[in-house]
Amino acid sequence: MESFDHIIVGAGTAGCVIASRLIASGSRRVLLLEAGGSDRRFWIRLPVGYGRTFTDPRVNWMYEGEPDAGLGGRRGYVPRGKVLGGSGSINAMVYVRGLPHDYDDWRDLGNPGWGYDDVRPWFELAEQRIQRTDVSPFAHLLTHAWLESCQQMGLPRSADFNGPQPEGVGLYRFTTRNGVRESTATRYLRPVQKASNLTLRLHSRVLRILIEGQRAVGVRYSHAGRELTARATRAVVLSAGAINTPQLLQLSGIGPAALLEQHGIPVLADHPAVGSHLQDHLAVSYFFRSTVPTLNNELYPWHGKLRAIARYLVTRSGPLSMSVNQGGGFVRSDPTQPRANLQLYFNPMTFSTSPGRHRRLLSPDPFPGFLLSCQSCRPTSRGQVMIRSANPLDAPLIYANSLSTEKDIAEVIAGTRLLREIAATRPLRDYAAGELRPGIETRSDAERLADFRQRAGSIFHPVGTCRMGRDSRGAVVDSRLRVHGLTGLRVTDASVFPTLTSGNTNAPTIMVAEKAAAMLLEDDS
Repeated sequence: MESFDHIIVGAGTAGCVIASRLIASGSRRVLLLEAGGSDRRFWIRLPVGYGRTFTDPRVNWMYEGEPDAGLGGRRGYVPRGKVLGGSGSINAMVYVRGLPHDYDDWRDLGNPGWGYDDVRPWFELAEQRIQRTDVSPFAHLLTHAWLESCQQMGLPRSADFNGPQPEGVGLYRFTTRNGVRESTATRYLRPVQKASNLTLRLHSRVLRILIEGQRAVGVRYSHAGRELTARATRAVVLSAGAINTPQLLQLSGIGPAALLEQHGIPVLADHPAVGSHLQDHLAVSYFFRSTVPTLNNELYPWHGKLRAIARYLVTRSGPLSMSVNQGGGFVRSDPTQPRANLQLYFNPMTFSTSPGRHRRLLSPDPFPGFLLSCQSCRPTSRGQVMIRSANPLDAPLIYANSLSTEKDIAEVIAGTRLLREIAATRPLRDYAAGELRPGIETRSDAERLADFRQRAGSIFHPVGTCRMGRDSRGAVVDSRLRVHGLTGLRVTDASVFPTLTSGNTNAPTIMVAEKAAAMLLEDDS
């Protein structure tokens, strides 16, 4: 049996940060376990390659939700990274901190040290490592037209969503460097991967946490066809993400007592909040034909694909070197809103003929097109993650409970109305040759809501399933990310978010990991 100071479960966005910071101390022996394999893959390094990894079981857990009444009984798709770098190796690379009051909300919910003024230094520390590429010199003509139409409507302009004026519309920044995807695996872990005090084991699936008394002392995991045990003298750190972390806690006897008893798992700690309070962003896209060429024209024909690939291989530039989510922002659905409540996206590309889970970014529509999307910044619907059985190899049950509150329904109606208004405003209106989906026959609020229920899907930002808070009945970890009622066990990933941040969750997860690493070093010194 091997022994380490710290065992980190999951070498994803957070786990790579934690490992890097712990081993830099020089005195900590760290075991980093990852269920997936290496991130040294062409389709991971290629920025637009996320269209491939979106449905690649070699690097993606490819979870599926349970039938969702709010979406007409459809099952939502829940891709999660199963690879070094985690979901940061397969995401769309948008880097936004979220709006400042997101974190003030965290603080006000009983989490001292998590207001925006508290977490901003940790964002700034992370941004010394993570490149945020500005694509404004390469943005498509239609992206600039979309921006101008938004401003014609009176929506403010933001020069930098991570700057002093984050509210408004603008161009997203992406975690790429010199035309290659960047993740915490490449920027944090790889420079120190050969350190003598780090043991990295890929293809190692943790089966359960070992608890003695009220202390986590190690893990049981499978690797190379064997079950192995490793002990931690200081702490076990769970960084497996908002789906796998609560699953692992429940499999280990930490979770809602009734659920554990149902599956014959001894209850070591009755924690009703483990797996509860699941939150996610839910969006819909409106597709339009274009009167001018778009990325469809470049990437649909085989000769266009070849040109784009050749350009990328030679210069690391062109449409393959960036995300297609060029424009977007944070806006208020109407002036009475106290804060921005909608996030927008604009893409100079469409894949309306291959929607949903099966879309391929290198196989867009065979005609020029663009799309507009919107999502509620802070949905109030809450879902749940539950183990399916006591078998750790069984995928968990994921209940999204989409659109289960009147507020979320009202914001869907407001957001889809706003998309139509933007598309009908010059100069973008001059480039729209017709609305493809949902189509102009979808007019009323009720019809747009019905269309949303039929077509909308997750933006893949699940959080909150091991949320932070002072009450052990309503939260899983305290403000220092220690699991309530146990010692030697911490959670450091997006599952600890008390509430969903306004935008994409990769940047906030990196921030949480930076702050968590500092607390680990401080508390265990």
